[in-house]
Amino acid sequence: MKTPTRRKGRPKGFYAKTEVAPVQSLDRAMIVLEALADSAGLTLTEIAERLDQSPATIYRVLNTLNARGIVESDPQTQAWHIGPMAFRLGSAFLRRTSVVDRSRPEMRQLMEVTGETANLGIEKDGLVMFLSQVETHETIRAFFPPGTLSPMHASGIGKALLSRYSDDRLDRFLRRGTFEAFTSKTLCEPEAIRKDMLGILEAGFAVDDEEKTTGMRCVAAPILDFYNEPVAGISVSGPSHRLTPDRISEIGKAVKQAANQISRGLGSSET
Repeated sequence: MKTPTRRKGRPKGFYAKTEVAPVQSLDRAMIVLEALADSAGLTLTEIAERLDQSPATIYRVLNTLNARGIVESDPQTQAWHIGPMAFRLGSAFLRRTSVVDRSRPEMRQLMEVTGETANLGIEKDGLVMFLSQVETHETIRAFFPPGTLSPMHASGIGKALLSRYSDDRLDRFLRRGTFEAFTSKTLCEPEAIRKDMLGILEAGFAVDDEEKTTGMRCVAAPILDFYNEPVAGISVSGPSHRLTPDRISEIGKAVKQAANQISRGLGSSET
């Protein structure tokens, strides 16, 4: 029996259009969600002021999202937060990304071996987006909630990914503009970043030596796919008094081994 063709659901002449106008109400709802995701809770007034929209407009958006469980409000503080349905929708992305599932065992092993928090991240619009984390049992620890964004040039995972970029792609990244200095150790000059990439490529792992946050270090390695291209990065992060310079080589070896194991699971032939 012939399998019926699935209709793509696109309107006639879809591909003839060079631009598709966004649905304004949907776009506004997404902006509200982004604002809530970047905060620990916002009141109606705070959202309206932050987005330069009328409270009445924002209230309608919130009520619509609330009806679907995508946002929810705290009756005591009157603050709005991301709701459980938003988590469910976001989890669909993680289910689609096989690298997340393949990385969890290695992340747990890394945390046990090093005693520090293990992280998984990908490149997203020129930034590192953290997808998953296995936290250490230590009281003082690094914490990156899923969805947290970090600059590529001042992130262990970001630098690990940059080291595997082609020359053309790295050139485009370095030509984007100025790079923010978060600490006195942040590499901001394009040539300094390029030189750092060569060292990372040779060692097989990258080090964020208090370049994003004073008192915190991170050691990371790139994860490669079937085409031997960088698709994610795995790292170990923690306070500098525990991730001391004399431990970097040992931790780097463990992180590199974990990244290689995950890469082989994704079909990489390079590791």
